[in-house]
Amino acid sequence: MNKQDYLNYWLKTSEEDWSSSADLFKTNHYLQSLFFAHLSLEKLCKALWVKSNTENHPPRIHNVVSLIKQTTLEISDEQLDFFLMFNDFQLEGRYPDYKNKIYQFCDKPTTQNLLTKANEYRIWLLSKLQ
Repeated sequence: MNKQDYLNYWLKTSEEDWSSSADLFKTNHYLQSLFFAHLSLEKLCKALWVKSNTENHPPRIHNVVSLIKQTTLEISDEQLDFFLMFNDFQLEGRYPDYKNKIYQFCDKPTTQNLLTKANEYRIWLLSKLQ
């Protein structure tokens, strides 16, 4: 696979995860929806990593801030704050001992607001891949 093949992989799977996030939201699975939204953003960051580096294999991490810092992308303090906060959903979605803590936070209006903001950043990240 060449660099473009890797970029296409991350873009395609990011889109699939974003679609899954929307489906999960519709069925009131808010934590899972946010987990898949994070996964979608993570994969876009991995695509940016591939674009910004000579290697084609991004680190096997889930922290979008760490991934972004290893690219040429510059982000604002507001964007950094969002990504730092949004990182919580990859952890909470993976480990059951964190789920009880975050379930109380994941009601429909809060999740909708977070997904709206995540989509704005998703579109922004996609624009950086053009």
